[in-house]
Amino acid sequence: MLVLSPDGKKCLLGRQKRFPKGLFTCLAGFIEPGETIEEGVRREAEEEAGVAIGKVNYFSSQPWPMQGGQLMIGCYAHALSVNIQVDQQELEDAMWVDAETLKKAIQESLVEDSFFKSENFRIPPPLAIAHKLCVAWVEGTNNLL
Repeated sequence: MLVLSPDGKKCLLGRQKRFPKGLFTCLAGFIEPGETIEEGVRREAEEEAGVAIGKVNYFSSQPWPMQGGQLMIGCYAHALSVNIQVDQQELEDAMWVDAETLKKAIQESLVEDSFFKSENFRIPPPLAIAHKLCVAWVEGTNNLL
């Protein structure tokens, strides 16, 4: 999920300790049995970053062959505040990023072999749903917002 600030001018990106240096991505998690997509998005944002979520908009889905063939569901989540309380068991860090900064991270993610070799601030490569969420937000191509 790409969490958007209440004013819509920033998005929340996080990183796990196991990520290569400089790599940040959208928050993510699993839907629990009996949960709706919206409930799962709200729960995961609260668990990982301590951010309360209001409106949730579906963006797209992506099959994920790792970990037993999961289906990834990409959503935009509208934060109710900008307060972050990172759960260190879930994330190493999380930060609000404006569109201009994210554009630079997108460009960095397009550099060949940047996923493992670069230490610059970047997001996952184009094949990832997180990349697609970020690009659609900075380009304003998602009409659901």
